[in-house]
Amino acid sequence: MARCQGIKQDGGRCTASVPEGSQWCFNHDPAHAGERKRNAARAGKSRPNREILDIKVLLGDLTERVLEGDLPTSVAAVANQLINTRLRAIETERRVKETEELEERIERIEAKTNPKGANRWQRR
Repeated sequence: MARCQGIKQDGGRCTASVPEGSQWCFNHDPAHAGERKRNAARAGKSRPNREILDIKVLLGDLTERVLEGDLPTSVAAVANQLINTRLRAIETERRVKETEELEERIERIEAKTNPKGANRWQRR
């Protein structure tokens, strides 16, 4: 089986096997550059949001302190309301970002399928 003709980041030759009739593996084939970019973007998004992890820790701490009697429930209730407000803001931010990404994808698709026509999703 043939070896990839690509060069690794360290300057060495790629040692991956390639499909018959190709000279590059998936990671070096220019035809797959877009797919690799999309995969990398998805991987970046899959990491848990640090803010949400911090909120989970804070909620655990608040719960523990209330149950142990170290924190009055009235203070914990106000803290919980503030945490819920933060969570709603995070969710709103996520939805806005998701909507913007979908708009960009739709615009790219429409530009490919109708290069001469007006884009109905364009902002006016």
